[in-house]
Amino acid sequence: MSQDILNSIIIPADNAVAVRIKVVPNASRTKIVGILGDRLKISIAAPPEAGKANKMLEALLAKTFNIPKKHVTVVAGHTQPQKRIEIQGLTPQQITATIAKLI
Repeated sequence: MSQDILNSIIIPADNAVAVRIKVVPNASRTKIVGILGDRLKISIAAPPEAGKANKMLEALLAKTFNIPKKHVTVVAGHTQPQKRIEIQGLTPQQITATIAKLI
């Protein structure tokens, strides 16, 4: 995976790192699928209603990066498939390295 592509997904922010995500709800499994354009594509088994898919997305990313759930927050795109997530407690390099291992 190209470092430039990974860098387009990850945006350093104040005291956090933002990650551009494309969510596919109602999937058969919850998993990180790969890269789609400038976003990390993630399939979520939960439906896109009452915040269920967002909560499952936050839980998946917390588990993936081995951090508490409270350190992963949907900050934009709450009702859209294109989302921006903020992750606290990790550097952009740590996030990039973890994503590179998974895809």
